[in-house]
This record gives sequence, C-alpha cells and structure tokens, in this order.
Amino acid sequence: MAVNLVPSNNLLVSAGLLTLLFLQFLTVLGETSTAPVNLPVVVSTWPFIEAVRDAWWSVNTGLPAIEAVVDGCSRCEELRCDGTVGPGGSPDENGETTLDALIMNGTTMEVGAVASMRYVKEGIKAAKLVMEHTEHSMLAGEQASIFAISMGLPGPSNLSSPESLEKWNKWKEQSCQPNFRKNVIPVNGCGPYRRLQTCGSFSDGGYDTNIRYSDGIPPNNNMVPQFCRQNHDTISMAVIDKSGRIAAGTSTNGATFKVPGRVGDGSIAGSSAYADDEVGACGSTGDGDIMMRFLPCYQVIESMRQGVKPKKAAEDAILRIARKYPKFVGAVFALYRNGEHAGACHGWTFQYSVRSPGMKDVQVFTVIPLELS
Repeated sequence: MAVNLVPSNNLLVSAGLLTLLFLQFLTVLGETSTAPVNLPVVVSTWPFIEAVRDAWWSVNTGLPAIEAVVDGCSRCEELRCDGTVGPGGSPDENGETTLDALIMNGTTMEVGAVASMRYVKEGIKAAKLVMEHTEHSMLAGEQASIFAISMGLPGPSNLSSPESLEKWNKWKEQSCQPNFRKNVIPVNGCGPYRRLQTCGSFSDGGYDTNIRYSDGIPPNNNMVPQFCRQNHDTISMAVIDKSGRIAAGTSTNGATFKVPGRVGDGSIAGSSAYADDEVGACGSTGDGDIMMRFLPCYQVIESMRQGVKPKKAAEDAILRIARKYPKFVGAVFALYRNGEHAGACHGWTFQYSVRSPGMKDVQVFTVIPLELS
C-alpha cells in the first residue's frame, strides 16, 4: 500500500499557527526585537554633556560599562553640575553639604551606595568601593566617609562652598522658609522644632490655636518646597558597553535645605537607577522622597522584561506615581539592551542626553510632561 508523505493543508496551517504563536511568545518575553542593536550607548539625565562625553570616551575605547559610569558621574561631580551634584551645593538645614551615590552592575546585580556621606567629595567612587570591597550594598553618614577615606579616597574635606553657604545664610534670613518640616512648630521659624499637636496642650503649657492646620502645612504656598533642577536634581547615568554589559549609577548632593540626616533616592537601587543585562537600564531624577516609595526604575525594568517598549514602560512608571501624588515632580529614562531609549516626566519638562554609534556628539532629547487623564 502506498504511503502519502505530503502533509495535508490542515497540518501545514497548524504548523504555521504554532510557529506564529511561538514567535509571539518570544516577543512577549522580550527575546526578540525589530530594533537593531546599537552599542555602545550612554544615557544620562539632563544636558550633562561633558559627563556623557567622558563616559562615551571610556566605553568606546573598550572599558567596561561600570568604569564608564564612574567616569561620567565623576566628571559631573567635578563640574558640580547644576550645583546639585558633587560638593559645594544643596546645603542642609545646618548649612552642610552631604552626598548620596549609587552604582549597580547589571551583570552580577551587585550594588554599592553611600548615603548622607560627609567629608568625601567623590560620591560615585565611594559607592564603587562599597560594591567592590564589602559584602554590603550601602554605607551611610560619617561611617561611610571613614570607610571611603580608609580605601584611599581623599579626605576629610569640607564639602561646602562660598556659594552654598551664601544660599544657606539667605535662607536663614528668611526664617528658614521653605523647608521640609511638617506637623511641627514653629511654623515660620528656624527651630528648634517640636511636634504640632492639634488637641490637648503642650507639655510646656503652650498651645497656639493659630497653627492648627489639619495637614500641618501652613496656608502659604510660598512655604512649601518647590522642586526644580537647581535645588533638587541628580545625575543618573546608564551605559551599555560593546559586550552588552550594562551598568547604572547616580550621584547627587540631595535636596536643598533638607533635614540633616535625610537619605534621598539617589542611593536607593530601583529608585534612582537600576540595571540588568537581561533587560536594560533606567535612571531617574526629581522628588526622591516620593519616588523611592514606588521604585520607578525597577518598575521600568520589569515592564520592559515583559516586552513593553521603553517609552510605554517609562510613562507607566511615572503615571503610577502621579496618580497617587498629582503634584509630584520627576522623570525617568528607559534604556533597552539593544540601545533603544525613551523618557517620561511629570510636573516639569525633562531632558536627557544620549551618545551612541552614528552620532557625531551627544544629543539632548526633550520630553513633554504627561497629563493625568
């Protein structure tokens, strides 16, 4: 009896459907992309062009992504970008400048960070020392300074500058307004501060009915801290090297007139930055006290891992925050492992800088703020 070896039309259709479904499954997992690989690439928050140039020179000459991130962020620290990175800016309530910094290796998922670090000017290098020479992910305060100096970084140094001290003195003359205190008295003074009580009496016998605000915030909008690049900013940088290795890092001197001891999101992995060789990287800037509650960069990476494009991943992360905090100010950039990038922001117009093959120099991209629907 003859055997028919030619597959039927039904079998051919079934095989075609199975192939199509398999390709769609891979795409959802992020395993396929129509965008060409465009490496190496450097992305940074804001038009920090010199910092991106330094990182690009490093990675384009063959250095690994980690070293390029350190070189780029170090350059911004030296330049005191916008007065909000490195020494000499953003004094706290006591007039002191402290640093937050983070670096993350997307190959090993190792993290090094320093928070509220005093007396050491090189935040990103201190963060890298934490990653390379301890089993910890973060060191904080004066002990972070002692560690960094013991590992060879210069110090102790005065991180204040004539400009930062002048800014602080003017703030003191304005009764320390605006500030980051809430539910405290005095409302319109420099302290010392005590808890605001809206019923009963204070232990010292004082009860001021003029400060009984339900949310502890005085009805003067000028006293609420306003966020802008000059008082609340960060360099967050991501690099993909020629081998596809990914790293991300952050450096900042935090919010101007912050409460001493405050740790911002600049040292929090998943908030200010995140990197994963399997997916890509993310960087953020803005109101870190709110952003760290949502880990927007971790959210961006996990969205891209599920096949979401960088633009939609960035927008989703920002809108998650804005829905809870409609007055929130912040931004993220998303970088996929093939070099595709995008940004999203809320409350301000955001710019981020990119250098990749085919570009003659750093290009700055402008992002219009999202509106809640």
